[in-house]
Amino acid sequence: MSRSRPKISVIGAGNVGASTALMLAGLEHGDIVLMDIVEGMPQGKALDLMEMNPVRGWDSIVTGTNDYADTAGSDIVVITSGIPRKPGMSRDDLISTNTAIVKQVTENVAKSSPNAILILVTNPLDAMVHVAHKVSGFPKERVMGMAGALDSARFIAFIAMELDVSVENINAFVLGGHGDDMVPLARYTTVAGVPITELMPEERVEALIQRTRGGGGEIVKLLKTGSAFYAPAASAVEMVEAIIKDKKKIIPSCVLAEGEYGIEDTFVGLPVKLGRAGVEEILEINLSDEERRALHVSASHVKELCEHIEGMGIL
Repeated sequence: MSRSRPKISVIGAGNVGASTALMLAGLEHGDIVLMDIVEGMPQGKALDLMEMNPVRGWDSIVTGTNDYADTAGSDIVVITSGIPRKPGMSRDDLISTNTAIVKQVTENVAKSSPNAILILVTNPLDAMVHVAHKVSGFPKERVMGMAGALDSARFIAFIAMELDVSVENINAFVLGGHGDDMVPLARYTTVAGVPITELMPEERVEALIQRTRGGGGEIVKLLKTGSAFYAPAASAVEMVEAIIKDKKKIIPSCVLAEGEYGIEDTFVGLPVKLGRAGVEEILEINLSDEERRALHVSASHVKELCEHIEGMGIL
């Protein structure tokens, strides 16, 4: 008897892609295709995951491939392809190489899976979502980036460490671009419903905000040979799960703003409702003048980066 389950393809079988495939296999929400241009690597990792299934009691089918044809008909495609950051590099330093990679990947994915929802993980994140949207020609609801989910998770982790409380008690919002000017919203970040501004002094809140902004760089500096992969993969999987299960879950994600928050034609991290159609709604929450200014500054930097890409002649 043939099976009919959602098909989720992960492009790029490096640390982020392989970790994404591992977590997706464990959730059993669909079958996974792990694709990479390096011969043997995705096949080997997929086989290793299949051999782990009996130990964990999972029945997800994981297929490794070097051929986009095997990803055809995917419901969701997670794009992790690209070079990672190294010490001293900003996310923006990656722009030329990763723009060319994401362009080529998106062209192939759009041909193979014209109805798929795309989730980008490659840095510089916001700019790469812009590239994928332009190259694919997909509607804005089906092209998004994993940024706010990761940045919010980092903020939550640091708050939990600071207050010695369960991460399950914490809700956090981090908006804006995935970079040094992201906008963690302390007012909307709560522990068991209590704003963190009521639980710690202002200087500690500010210190955690700054650590969140530099969270990726902190890991790059420690690893010395690459960048974070467990938390980025988990964040992408959270988005996949919300879509596959039609959860209508509110997750900060990089999406196309067309007037929301006064931001025009720019991909930036905003609170969105994710469901089976992809981005089903952008929520507009009340921001203070200072928060709105910070969000606009962050969005303007993303827009400048996208304009730079357009001027490079790659697209």
